[in-house]
Amino acid sequence: MNQKPGTIYDDAKKCVDQVINYVGKDITFCMSLALGKPIIFMNELYRRAKEDPEIKLKIITALTLEKPKGHSNLEKRFLGPLSDRVFEGVPEFDFMLDFRAGKLSKNVEVLEFFCKAGGYLSSPEAQQNHLATNYTHATRDAIALGANVFGQLVGYQEIDGKTMYSMSCNTDVCLEAVKVLKELRAKGKKVAIIGEANKKMPFMYGDAVVEADTYDIILQGPQYDYELFCPPKDPVALPDHMIGINVSTLIKDGGTIQVGIGALGDAIVAGLIMRNEHNDLYQEILEKAGIFKRYKKLITEWGDTGTFEKGLYGSSEMFVDAFMQMYKSKILKRKVFNSAPLMKLINEGKLEPDNIPADVIDQLIEMKAIHSKLNEEDFVFLTNYGILKKGLTYESGAIIDEGTKYSADMNDERNLMEIRKLLGKKLLGGQVILGAFFVGPKAFYRALNDMSEEERKLFGMSGVEKVNQLYGDEELRSLQRKDARFVNTGMVASVLGSIASDQLEDGRVISGIGGQYNFVAMGHALADARVIMMVKSTKGSGKSLKSNIVFSYGHCSIPKHLRDIIVTEYGIADVRSKPEKQVIAELINVADSRFQNQLLDRAKKAGKIPQDYEIPQEYKNNTPEKITALLKPYQTHGVFQPFPFGTDLTDTEIALGGALKGLKKLSSGNRLKMATGLLQEFFRPIPESTHHYMERLNLLKPSSIQERILRKLVVFALRNNTLLKKPSLNEQPVLDQVRDKHSL
Repeated sequence: MNQKPGTIYDDAKKCVDQVINYVGKDITFCMSLALGKPIIFMNELYRRAKEDPEIKLKIITALTLEKPKGHSNLEKRFLGPLSDRVFEGVPEFDFMLDFRAGKLSKNVEVLEFFCKAGGYLSSPEAQQNHLATNYTHATRDAIALGANVFGQLVGYQEIDGKTMYSMSCNTDVCLEAVKVLKELRAKGKKVAIIGEANKKMPFMYGDAVVEADTYDIILQGPQYDYELFCPPKDPVALPDHMIGINVSTLIKDGGTIQVGIGALGDAIVAGLIMRNEHNDLYQEILEKAGIFKRYKKLITEWGDTGTFEKGLYGSSEMFVDAFMQMYKSKILKRKVFNSAPLMKLINEGKLEPDNIPADVIDQLIEMKAIHSKLNEEDFVFLTNYGILKKGLTYESGAIIDEGTKYSADMNDERNLMEIRKLLGKKLLGGQVILGAFFVGPKAFYRALNDMSEEERKLFGMSGVEKVNQLYGDEELRSLQRKDARFVNTGMVASVLGSIASDQLEDGRVISGIGGQYNFVAMGHALADARVIMMVKSTKGSGKSLKSNIVFSYGHCSIPKHLRDIIVTEYGIADVRSKPEKQVIAELINVADSRFQNQLLDRAKKAGKIPQDYEIPQEYKNNTPEKITALLKPYQTHGVFQPFPFGTDLTDTEIALGGALKGLKKLSSGNRLKMATGLLQEFFRPIPESTHHYMERLNLLKPSSIQERILRKLVVFALRNNTLLKKPSLNEQPVLDQVRDKHSL
């Protein structure tokens, strides 16, 4: 571009002018997924495209975050005030507002490779423009589609008197995108690279720190320091908690963990925290659930149920609040270092990060990690990692400590003993997690911003090409990711072990494959790793209830030859390295019992399991009632809560949200029950105990017949969710009459 790289602009209009003048009016704009999108630049670019039909704008991105708005009248009443409060000061994307309203400008096209689960099910345009690509291939595919402008949101701060920038929440595809675009520019292609700097963005380290000239233009100023998008947490239901407990037994102390966002991620971590902080209670639940009895061999060989003495290391494309909770609970504490020799010593128990042994130099020489005559490169290595203490210098084959010279020739035993005086106390530069992007609630960003610089450096950020695969530095990454458990979510599992995660069998995309394949492949490549796929046993309710464990399914995200461990709320199916009759038996054992016989009959009919096989009696009671009876009593101990790590919702909103969610399920699963219940409410007064709910929904004083009907609907939803007392005795005769009339 015309200006010097790293030029600061405070005017988005002038920035867009520069971009259009340089690259022309055929723009393929790529921006990072989720939080790291440059909202103000994007809105101005889109506004310009709406005004000028000659501009052809193609937007390539993923997971465009939107404020929740709701569809029905009730949803809007519930979500409107919540959204206004939680997302106050967070700007929205104008192109998404137009897209949802069916008003997207004709000269603008949006292509996404990942979206919020189910967010585009009813949008033919989004379905047709979906990019089916692995996370690690997103940059490649964007370039193939003609990417010529790239933008991202960045953080910034002064370091040693110089303003430095951090890719912060999105190193994921951004590191590679900037690199590739600059390579294309060197070959003569006109490209523009834009940074939008936000002071509120946590300044992250690892590979995230870059200089100003990484970008052609940086938009920077008070108007760009807007509030960050902060999605509230999803509630964790009791079946989710049970899945979390099952998974928690498979995580080995001293190992590595990857989890995703959402209720199941929170459930896993809640289970791990219970295991670490309330182990007696945890063991009691395992005993009552029969988990250790059923899966003793698997847990003994691959898992653990004790407390975390060594702790875990996080290797996850998504650095989410669940990891922060593990860090606060002193579970996420195993430090890794970017040195294969050091990782070998640590893994072998010969070196502890917080206690450097006296013979560490001897060991490193024996491994040929450093020379017996320490050169300057060896000295830098030893000082950077804190093996030699701070304040030393190297000069002409000697190490100098405040004027005292020590020979760097370790072939002499006396020199080797003398150098021990210069050893540091603990290793430096360790990280407890390596992530590619993050997004989370306000408290998550606040926790990162409140940390000291030293503490925040524990949370490394890098590109997906490093986080999601082993290629490029296989030895080091394998050493760092010891005893890895890659935990992912699937929608449907076939009894042969294949998983559908991203798409329905009719072709409609639910979300996108993201990095799931990468983690599955990595889990099979590492000898001590396991892939854990979580699948809720059923979906829907009433007449629409269906099993998520099926005989076959018309789409496959992860094929059966990559099957490993599949977990439902009813147990653990270890299906790796087993013949198909065993795989089928294992998966039927963790299916909902209402569907087990049907699945078994299908398998027998297909000749995939012996005709005389019977489901063991101990697996025939897989029912939601069993889960509730087991876990519900423990809620008095403060565990198995809907929001184990807090929420931005009020108590009233939590109750209302659950009731309205139940109402939605009922409307599709048991319409007769819903119609009958609603009819009964018309013969009852509005209970006084519902007034605060009505006030929250602005229904306390209805002004129309429609609002009066909505009030009755809300009361029924609350009653159906057991949030109201049973009807009093004087109401009962009237209700009996209603039932009699309805039955006639």
